[in-house]
Amino acid sequence: MATSNEVPLNMFRNIGIIAHIDAGKTTTTERILYYTGEIHKMGDIDDGNTTMDWMPQEQERGITITSAAITSFWRQHRINIIDTPGHVDFTIEVERSLKVLDGAVIVLCACSGVQPQTETVYRQADRYNVPRIAFINKIDRMGADFDRVIGEMRDRFGANAAGIVYNDGAEDNFKGLVDVINGQYIQYKDADGMEYDRLPLPEEFKEKTAQYRHILVERLAEVDDEIADLYLNGKDPSKEQLMKAIRRSVIACKFVPVLTGASKRNRGVQMLLDAIVDFLPSPLDIPPKKGFNPDNRDEVIIRKADDNEPPVGLVFKIASDPYVGKIFFTRIYCGRFIPGQNYLNSSNGKKEKVAKMVVMHSNKQEIISSASTGEIVAFVGLKESKSGDTLCSEENPMVLEGLKPPEAVVSLAIEPKTKADQDKMGMVLRKFLDEDPSLRVKFDHETSQTIISGMGELHLEIIVDRMKRENNLEANVGRPEVAYKEAITKKVTGIVGKYVQQSGGRGKYGHVVIDVEPGEPGTGYVFVDKIKGGAIPREFIKPCKEGIETGAQNGILAGYPVTDFIATLVDGSYHDVDSDEISFQLAAKYAIKEAFRKAGSVFMEPIMKLEVEVSDDHWGNVTGDLMKRRAQIKETGNRGKLKTALVDVPLAEMFGYANALRSLTQGRASFSMEPSFYAQVPNSIAEKIIGSRQDFVAKVS
Repeated sequence: MATSNEVPLNMFRNIGIIAHIDAGKTTTTERILYYTGEIHKMGDIDDGNTTMDWMPQEQERGITITSAAITSFWRQHRINIIDTPGHVDFTIEVERSLKVLDGAVIVLCACSGVQPQTETVYRQADRYNVPRIAFINKIDRMGADFDRVIGEMRDRFGANAAGIVYNDGAEDNFKGLVDVINGQYIQYKDADGMEYDRLPLPEEFKEKTAQYRHILVERLAEVDDEIADLYLNGKDPSKEQLMKAIRRSVIACKFVPVLTGASKRNRGVQMLLDAIVDFLPSPLDIPPKKGFNPDNRDEVIIRKADDNEPPVGLVFKIASDPYVGKIFFTRIYCGRFIPGQNYLNSSNGKKEKVAKMVVMHSNKQEIISSASTGEIVAFVGLKESKSGDTLCSEENPMVLEGLKPPEAVVSLAIEPKTKADQDKMGMVLRKFLDEDPSLRVKFDHETSQTIISGMGELHLEIIVDRMKRENNLEANVGRPEVAYKEAITKKVTGIVGKYVQQSGGRGKYGHVVIDVEPGEPGTGYVFVDKIKGGAIPREFIKPCKEGIETGAQNGILAGYPVTDFIATLVDGSYHDVDSDEISFQLAAKYAIKEAFRKAGSVFMEPIMKLEVEVSDDHWGNVTGDLMKRRAQIKETGNRGKLKTALVDVPLAEMFGYANALRSLTQGRASFSMEPSFYAQVPNSIAEKIIGSRQDFVAKVS
């Protein structure tokens, strides 16, 4: 087996395995590691002994929580694999992985097809322009339908997709696979799938294979000039022409080749590995990395994938290791990093020293002497870095675009069981915040409680569980609460904020004038600086922005954060002696509070996108129950013998839904749910929320 330093850059593949929960990502990854010789015994989700799911919580629940990174080799190519979670509560893990990947494998279930979280990860891949191939897994399960899932990919994703492998039989009759490009039948010899024969195509498959090949050529002709020219002139492309066209189109994000198999039965995984090598890009195939000068954000810097360029890497994940402390997963985009040397964290301006570097094999480590272009490695010894930060040389600084964490939708009040654990809990939560950008922590002064907020009930449940297991910290936990927000309804102008104090010696003076208006949904807080003529010195502009941000953390209706507004700093004044940063911070905070009072605040609640699968005889019960939960059914359909519904429903109505659905359908229904958008709370419900919040504050005061 080649070592990482011996592999040329054009033979690197940095890929992620992404999908909906239960599509079989971790099982597929486990098979990939087995066939590439990385492990010698395949683990099983059901047995809780998989290589990638190494956290106790992952093994117990049979789900992936963190994105695990591992290096393996196939056909002399180095494949760095990141196995990401499918559960929506851990979507930040998918987000941060896609940020640093060159290509992705989307795993779909042949029975369930395209599900809401599959759509989410597909859109995330679109946003980062990540080329992808698809693997339709579980073709041996009841209800499996290869062609239906490809159809759903086209309808739901708008994907230009076509099969390059299809199945001989499905469900219990699944026998083998057909290679469309080579025109061969794949027959497995043994149970573990290590041995198989490529046989000449039997006569009964020739017509069907020709149909799949025709669809493949048609789809490629839509996006590739060479194939289009052959197609229009009635010429049949050769195998080599097809392979090159697929690679070109995949790298350009214009085509998705689709394979199939059954990972648990070890069928189809070697062909998937071949497709990863043949069609997904190397670091040389993707566009040069774009960033900006930390001292001048208008100056764009472009670096290509080359060891001779100045070093640049992006920290995309932080994990805690019981032996070495924090490890910082980093994608190297160009240049070479060497242990013991100093580098600049250009995101915060701090200097960092890399103590050592390791290549990760799931949760095991191999120490390396340098890290070069295209590698995904882990740094040890960093003190001032967090997820989304850029590391680079001090002489040639550049900053890469960081991570934008998603909005938290569920909150939980926690407090240590003993006073002695108060400081310890603060340290533990700070560690979790470093690791997980989607976690929020704040102290509620009205109730004297620590509030943690995250992506869902499971997300926060895992945080509390890890506090207990990893840090021996017991906590009292409140029930989950919806992360409501407040928003304004109209524009207000000329709002004045002043902070003036005179107490003998040097005083305090800050004076700002702001305009505030509603922003587009999902934009959060936007700050605009329109100060002219030095009415407020430049060094006090940032404190003004921070003061507005602080003031927006507690709205005027019930103390929930205010979101989706634009604050424009238009005027102000200063004192040569008395003005300082704190004065302007407080003046801006007072101004934004006054603006919220005048701008007509309303309550906003998270709306979830829910997909339900249910048998026909329970359909009425399920939809009736959803109507009671203020749901809006957007779309209905059929998937095999089951009826499906896509629904928008307030999160506040969905706590405990799993148990309710189980009892309504005798356990014969399934659902998946993810955050979708924020919408205004009906007035009658808003009044109850304000009343209960005020009652609670009065009770604990």
